[in-house]
Amino acid sequence: MRVLFIGGTGNISIAATRLLAERGVDVTVLNRGQSDVPVPDGVRRIRADIRDRPSFTDAVRGEEFDVVVDWLAFVPEHVELDIELFGGRISQYVFISSATVYRKPSPFFPLVEEAPLGNPDWAYARNKIACEERLRREHEESGFPATIVRPSHTYGETWIPTALAGQDYTVVDRMLRGKSTVVHDDGESLWTLTHNTDFAQAFAGILGNADAVGESFHITSDEALTWNKITETVAAAVGLEPRVVHIPSAFIAAVDPELGEGLLGDKAHSLVFDNTKIKRFVPDFEAVVPFAEGIARSLAWFDADPARKVVDEERDALLDRIVDAYEAPVRT
Repeated sequence: MRVLFIGGTGNISIAATRLLAERGVDVTVLNRGQSDVPVPDGVRRIRADIRDRPSFTDAVRGEEFDVVVDWLAFVPEHVELDIELFGGRISQYVFISSATVYRKPSPFFPLVEEAPLGNPDWAYARNKIACEERLRREHEESGFPATIVRPSHTYGETWIPTALAGQDYTVVDRMLRGKSTVVHDDGESLWTLTHNTDFAQAFAGILGNADAVGESFHITSDEALTWNKITETVAAAVGLEPRVVHIPSAFIAAVDPELGEGLLGDKAHSLVFDNTKIKRFVPDFEAVVPFAEGIARSLAWFDADPARKVVDEERDALLDRIVDAYEAPVRT
């Protein structure tokens, strides 16, 4: 099986790239080659800009692949190009969507793949939905062999997953300096964090699987934690108790609409997943990395090189402004 990853060295995809390479699968990654993450031994890299149509088209001209996975498609125009380039030439095309596409609150709890889609609060999710709809239509009309995969807040050793502080060292730095950790609402909504090595195990099992063509899957951990527990777990991993400030999502959105989109359209809602479908297609899949272990791995990665402990100064200042604005009436 010859597999092309468009992307392939990002937070989620690198674990799948490594796993397939370990299994001896013929993997090629196509990206600009600007990531600091090296491709594993045995993986071929094609350097091209996916957003530069002539560059991309020239890079894949004459290449033959069985499976193409686009990790970098975010709007319908991206999948349109993929359909044009790979239609009639491959046995499976995998679109990386997102669990943000599900309507919230959902009539299904836990979520199943058949749950209704719709996210009026977040443009990112609406674009992913539009991509899914375009691919389903193309599959029905021409047989384009699309499979849709919906990750949900997947992280690896280079990420510290949080609701508000991004994925770098910012939230830990705030904790170490005794600053407030902002947790949206009362912190009791349930959330699912998935380690990228767990995701990779299930993901590898549907590549080249003819039965998976035309299907949609979410791939997540079965561990659901409250945001309070997530925050406590991160803090405990660095030997601290967090100074938590609970702030309503709507208030955060009023201060910073962009940050608010990700809350009101996603993280402010409880998200727990029923993984029965992916386990039916990949019977040996089991998520085995609990968050307490996963965050310990991440912190060990950051500790190994102080240069990795990047703090987003703008995000740090934004969180201070949100806290100050929320606490200002109390002070007066």
